[in-house]
Amino acid sequence: MTNDNLMIKPRVRFAPSPTGALHIGGVRTALYNYLFARQQGGTFILRIEDTDQGRYVPGAEEYIIEALRWVGLRPDEGVGFGGPDGPYRQSDRKEIYLKYAHELVQRGHAYYAFDTPEELDVCRQSQEHFTYNHLTRNGLLNSLTLGDAESSSRIAEGKHFVIRLKVEPGRSIRIKDLIRGDVVFESSELDDKVLLKTDGMPTYHLANIVDDHLMRITHVIRGEEWLPSTAHHVLLYEGFGWQDTMPLFSHLPLIMKPVGNGKLSKRDGAKFGIPVFPLSWKGETVEENFDGFRETGFLPEAVVNFLALLGWHPGGDQDLFSMDELIQLFSIEHIGKSGARFDYEKAKSFNQKYIHAMDNATLVALVRPLAEAKGYQVSDAFLSKAVALMKERVTFLTDFVEMGYYLFEPVREYDEVTLQKRWNGEIATVFAELTEKLATFDFFNSVELEEAVKAFIQEKGLKPGDILPLLRIAFVGTMKGPAVFETAEVFGHEETLLRLRAFLIR
Repeated sequence: MTNDNLMIKPRVRFAPSPTGALHIGGVRTALYNYLFARQQGGTFILRIEDTDQGRYVPGAEEYIIEALRWVGLRPDEGVGFGGPDGPYRQSDRKEIYLKYAHELVQRGHAYYAFDTPEELDVCRQSQEHFTYNHLTRNGLLNSLTLGDAESSSRIAEGKHFVIRLKVEPGRSIRIKDLIRGDVVFESSELDDKVLLKTDGMPTYHLANIVDDHLMRITHVIRGEEWLPSTAHHVLLYEGFGWQDTMPLFSHLPLIMKPVGNGKLSKRDGAKFGIPVFPLSWKGETVEENFDGFRETGFLPEAVVNFLALLGWHPGGDQDLFSMDELIQLFSIEHIGKSGARFDYEKAKSFNQKYIHAMDNATLVALVRPLAEAKGYQVSDAFLSKAVALMKERVTFLTDFVEMGYYLFEPVREYDEVTLQKRWNGEIATVFAELTEKLATFDFFNSVELEEAVKAFIQEKGLKPGDILPLLRIAFVGTMKGPAVFETAEVFGHEETLLRLRAFLIR
């Protein structure tokens, strides 16, 4: 396979580390990989890169898989999904990396380094910007200075060692990036990265390249923060003689803070009161607890739409795209180079539009668990009417039971500021008379109710504005509630009368 042979169906991978909750930027990376694979008829792989066991967080892997399932990005292969190139968890592939690390030494592109952490600390203290590279390695304890016999003896004695990449100075490393064009790094500015640690676990650099090669990855789509490491990866591909299988690289722009400069971080969630993770995460401390888009009340379709446009757009005025449309329109060439601002208000707008467009039966299925979690036991028929009444007024799924709590339980408090302006003895008398008149009705649909109530108001010589706002407050406690007569129809005859009488004796 060569990079120019684009007839081969692509194989892409999303390779997060299980070090905590998956950031929303990681979900965008997964989304772009997924869209590219689906459009090209390729394969989307989930690989868990857990070689840094010191940073491993229990539950993080399960969180990653659940987050991908929630947003609808189901891998074709990977941890939790199987496949012919497994295992897909790097900690299960330790022996594979060990073999390749030693092979690279034999090929002359890596070496054994025996320096202890304490010895390297001394170097860092004596040299302000100490780096293990072509300038310093000849004065350190490694197989390049000790020779093969001494190195073999140390290894046989069980001395701890790491394997480092041997970076030769004096060459320009050119990376062809599908988003950024040609990017050049000078080898003299690169350090000799550790490839295999003293515990026998590989570092990201070695494991990443070996896995990409063995899993036949054709395209690497990842965040721009990984661009500097790509220079080392090019050297590794060359060291193994795998140049013809090196994937095409695409480094995505950063997701920026809602305001100001800088990359969106998990701390921004707490600072701005917004979710920056797909699902909620419970850490060991309060500071490590984070709200998620799902628990905030977002639809996964809205989150996917929002994330897709954080750095990519097909052109034109359309902003709402189904997954099928995104797959059809997606192209790496339309991904921008500049960072994309995390516009939370736009995310809310997308969610609101998706809720408005959703059929009531689907909404009922989504809202029912939220209602039951609050102890509301209602029929599907009632819930269908309730979501139809509220769907034009809500932004989040949770709004149906939080903002619209008054549909499920008695009003908690009334808008006293408005009542002080509008309520008086004369109005109270008319309101009581209207309540008793409603008690005699044998119909209770919004159209006939509206006609009857407005006729009553006219008969009393009043204006609709004298009574209708008070009816709304009686029903839901606030002037901002839904339409009066549609609300009464949802409540039904008995509940409407209960609320009016409770309002009269408040």
